[in-house]
Amino acid sequence: MRKPVLTIFYQFNPWHSTIGGVQTVVSNFIKYAPDEFEVRLVGTSNDPAQPNGKWQEAELAGRKLQFMPLFTLQNDNFRSLVPTTLKYTAALIGHCFASDFMHFHRLEPSLATLHWSGDKTLFIHNDIQKQMQSQENANAILWRRFPQAYFQLESLLVKQFNQILSCNSESVKLYQQKYPTIADRVAFIKNTVDSQTFCPLSLEEQQEKRVALTQKLELPANTQFILFAGRLHPQKDPLLLVRAISALTDLNVHLLIAGDGELATDVRLEVERLGLSKRITMLGSVIQAELTKLHQATNVFVLSSAYEGLPLVVLEALACGTPVVTTNCGEISKLLPANCGVICEERTPVAVADALRQVLLHAENYPIEACVRATEPYSASTVVGAVYSDMWHRWKQQNLVSTVQKCSTNFT
Repeated sequence: MRKPVLTIFYQFNPWHSTIGGVQTVVSNFIKYAPDEFEVRLVGTSNDPAQPNGKWQEAELAGRKLQFMPLFTLQNDNFRSLVPTTLKYTAALIGHCFASDFMHFHRLEPSLATLHWSGDKTLFIHNDIQKQMQSQENANAILWRRFPQAYFQLESLLVKQFNQILSCNSESVKLYQQKYPTIADRVAFIKNTVDSQTFCPLSLEEQQEKRVALTQKLELPANTQFILFAGRLHPQKDPLLLVRAISALTDLNVHLLIAGDGELATDVRLEVERLGLSKRITMLGSVIQAELTKLHQATNVFVLSSAYEGLPLVVLEALACGTPVVTTNCGEISKLLPANCGVICEERTPVAVADALRQVLLHAENYPIEACVRATEPYSASTVVGAVYSDMWHRWKQQNLVSTVQKCSTNFT
């Protein structure tokens, strides 16, 4: 029996990834793909010299795959006038990459695949309702300016999917209610964290890294580090976080901002306006290996988002044994136990500052072991393995039915 082919559609290059949890999820689906599957990725390149529109043999995290970049995309951390998703969708039109299984991580590209045969899965990574209704910068997402157009497009496209998997329970309910004829195809899926990459250090190693960090940044030895990692985008609301640091006047803390994006200039200006240049360091975009080291060395991770699905970066922090302070968004309340961090019920600088103060002053209440234990159900190898197992079962059933039909035809 030949190997079933899985083709993943997403607008990135996994060897030169931009900031975002979706990129990490896709990479985990490649890394943990069982040998029984042939994996292909239709993505983008970041090198103008790299040939586009041609399949290339590649390897990611020890896993061989076929890779085809559709066009060159040098920096997707900043939005252009034409959204990358629309460019990607346009580039798909005229091609046919139909295969046994197809995974989509944005809805729009499936417009080009309506008539392709194969088993299709749509992954939803956000709370769609809050994403469309959020008041945080109406221009942050193009579709928010044309919500009716988006939902009309959605109603046209969703029926082609054999599965719709969301890491946000509210989005699961929304799709099941809006599209009752396909409600049985919509299901919840846990987001994933790669425990091979994100793991805790011993207390001694952790302290050594913190000392090295204070020396590198020329800060007092008793500095406590707060880490933010993510795209500087209105969804993540980094300006709220900067203002929260301004309210933390009673502690010797230093905020590390690992990320880049369209709000980078606004964040720098706010840091200067509030006189926080010595209390905040903007690191820019950080590769995964360096981000892991930051998670392991900092005292607390903070998330200030207006909306989320199930934020992957929170799982990564917890897997490194780092407690989390976060706004109440997405699946956070179902993920974060009381001994792993604090959820702010109000999205205000004072509320975030108070939560950070609580964790920093009482670190003993948020042990490393508890944080790591909270991420165990989200292990990438387990979650991804279960998806592939289900795909393999469907593949065998399909082949069994096909064989029976052929035998029946030959007999008659």
